[in-house]
Formats: sequence, structure tokens, C-alpha cells
Amino acid sequence: MSKVREHLGVIGVASISPAAIRLGVGVVVFAMATAIAAQVRIHLPFTPVPVTLQTGVVLLAGATLGVAGGAVSQMLWICTALLGAPVLAGGAGLAGPTVGYIVGFVAAAVVVGLAARGGFRIGHVALGMLGATAVIYGCGVAGLVVTTGLSWPAAVGQGVLPFLPGDVLKLAGALGLSRLTIPLVRPR
Repeated sequence: MSKVREHLGVIGVASISPAAIRLGVGVVVFAMATAIAAQVRIHLPFTPVPVTLQTGVVLLAGATLGVAGGAVSQMLWICTALLGAPVLAGGAGLAGPTVGYIVGFVAAAVVVGLAARGGFRIGHVALGMLGATAVIYGCGVAGLVVTTGLSWPAAVGQGVLPFLPGDVLKLAGALGLSRLTIPLVRPR
């Protein structure tokens, strides 16, 4: 029987590595954390984009889970929204003014994951998080232009500038936490 399984490539539950289990659990945990972070929101009267804690979670997901795991965690969160779960900020839809940021979360997790490939090296991870934040802003501004008809300068004024101070704090928090979380999922 074991010879048959070997030839057919059948994988039993016992053959799943602890690292794969940690990664799978991490993907689900970060998808849930992104959903929870979306519920912590502050609406500003001069922009259709709320302040949330999501960007910090996305940066930490990419650093902790790596390129694929970080991206998959954000795609799982998006799929959950597509299925109708109330996981977006303020019940916003995927076609609203925040759609660009949502798309940017997937790409941002990839950017940070690439920067954190060698484990926690503060300079690499910090630069990756800065680049990922720029990706989120770029996608977010493009989404604002498309969905609201704002000009590019107005979209930057409403979709980037008000968020810079808070995003610096979220980046610093994600950077500090990533020092602890990177070794949990990815062995050195």
C-alpha cells in the first residue's frame, strides 16, 4: 500500500510539515487581523478614505509570512469580502473609493515579503515597508482618480497627505513587531 501511495504521490496529513502548518495558520490569522483592523476606522470630513489600522497589518503580514503568504493572506481577506462578509472599512464595497488601496495591499505584502527574505534585517525590512507604503498610496490614488473623478493632485491631497503621520506610526509599529514575528513563521 505504501508503494502505491508513493507512486501516486498521495500525501497524508502526517506529511504536512510544521512550517507549512504555521504558514497556513499565519495566512488565516493575518486575513482575520486585516478584517478586524478595517473595523477600527476614523472618517475624515475631507476625504472618502477612512483612517484604519490595515496598512500596519499588511506590512506585518508581508514581513512575517513572506511573499506568497503575505499576498495570500490579503487575497483571502478580499475573497471573504467578495463572499459578502462585512470585513471592509465601514462596509465599503470593492468598487468604492478604497478599491485601489485594497488592491495595493496584496502588492504591498509582496514588496515587504521580498525585503524580509533573509530574516529580520532592520534596514532591509524598513525599506521594504517604505516601498510597500508607496505601493499602497500609488494604487490608492489611482483608485480614487478612477472611482471619484478627482484629479491626480486632488487624489494625492485626499488619499495620501492626511495619512502620512499615522502611516509612519503604523510602519514603526509593524517594523518593531516584525522583529518578533519573522522567526515564528520562517525558521532562520
